[in-house]
Amino acid sequence: MTDRKIALVTGGSRGIGLCCAKELAAAGCDIIINDICAQEQAQPALDEIKALGVNAYFYSFDVSNFEAVGENVSKMIENHGKIDVLINNAGITKDGLFVRMLPEQWEKVININLNSVYCVSHHVIKHMMKARQGSIVNMASIVGVYGNPGQANYSASKAGIIGLTKTLSKEFGSRNIRVNAVAPGFIKTPMTEGLDAEKIAQYISLRRLGETEDVAKTVKFLALDADYVTGQVIEVDGGLTI
Repeated sequence: MTDRKIALVTGGSRGIGLCCAKELAAAGCDIIINDICAQEQAQPALDEIKALGVNAYFYSFDVSNFEAVGENVSKMIENHGKIDVLINNAGITKDGLFVRMLPEQWEKVININLNSVYCVSHHVIKHMMKARQGSIVNMASIVGVYGNPGQANYSASKAGIIGLTKTLSKEFGSRNIRVNAVAPGFIKTPMTEGLDAEKIAQYISLRRLGETEDVAKTVKFLALDADYVTGQVIEVDGGLTI
């Protein structure tokens, strides 16, 4: 078993997830990244993480499949001995007006965004309880707090994450397990490439879209540094919602 903390980041091969993994690696954590892609597709991410002087591992599985998650978490514990930090980052969008939203659009987003947090946390938190320590950071969104037209499924999934975060923080605080959430605003990722950044920036106090690093630094703070912070939702939105 390594002396370093071990962090599991779901959806960690690209975007905000990879940036969070690298931020935690730079702070000295060994990293386990999960995604549904093949090992070859995740290898560039692993190489970036290893270049920071830590170990990096990859597990491919569907985070919304309860049995698959359980099998893979068991393998992680067997192979690496522990999971100190969990970043529930995996997520998708399938936007559309509510009256036109098909059941499969609703169910896919709820499964990947919300049910995955239940599945992964359920299996990981058992090991954290035995260790009597752990930190979980869930990726929410400002639309889970304020709503957004055309994103009924996405906003519902993120609102659910916020409620789950607060409940788990109360259930497991006595075991020295902290559970927090980050709620990003408009961040420069493939999900926001089609948006008019200049127009959106007019409504943001800092007059710019956020960078993935802005989110990752907040995740790292909550995961590793905020020893007396739990049950909180930190909005990383540049002042969009004040």
